[in-house]
Amino acid sequence: VQLEASGGGLVQAGGSLRLSCAASGSIFSINIMAWYRQVPGKQRELVATITRSGDTYYGDSVKGRFTISRDNAKNTVYLQMNSLKPEDTAVYYCNANLQEVGGTFYRTHWGQGTQVTVSS
Repeated sequence: VQLEASGGGLVQAGGSLRLSCAASGSIFSINIMAWYRQVPGKQRELVATITRSGDTYYGDSVKGRFTISRDNAKNTVYLQMNSLKPEDTAVYYCNANLQEVGGTFYRTHWGQGTQVTVSS
C-alpha cells in the first residue's frame, strides 16, 4: 500500500492551494483519512480528518479556511486550503486508516509529505 501526496508549493499569503493524496495497492477498505502538518522542531499537528461517510473534523487553526474531502471510488483525500497564512507553512502529510485485501485489522499508513510554503 502506498499513499502519494501532491499539490504543495509556494503561494503568497491570502492565496489557495489544493492538496491531494491517493492511496494505492491491495486495499479492501479505508476508514478515516486525515491530513497532518509539521514544522521542523515541532510536533506533528492534526489539520483535518474525514470518515468514509464524510464526517469531518478540523483543527482550530484551520477552521473556516481549509476543507477536507474525499473520493471513495478513487481512494483519494483532498485538502482545499484558502486564505493561507505564513504560519500555515509546513510539510503536509496524509494518512489513511485502512484494511488491506486479506488483512484482518485496520492499520494507519502515511504518505511522504508535501511542502507548503506561504510567503508574507
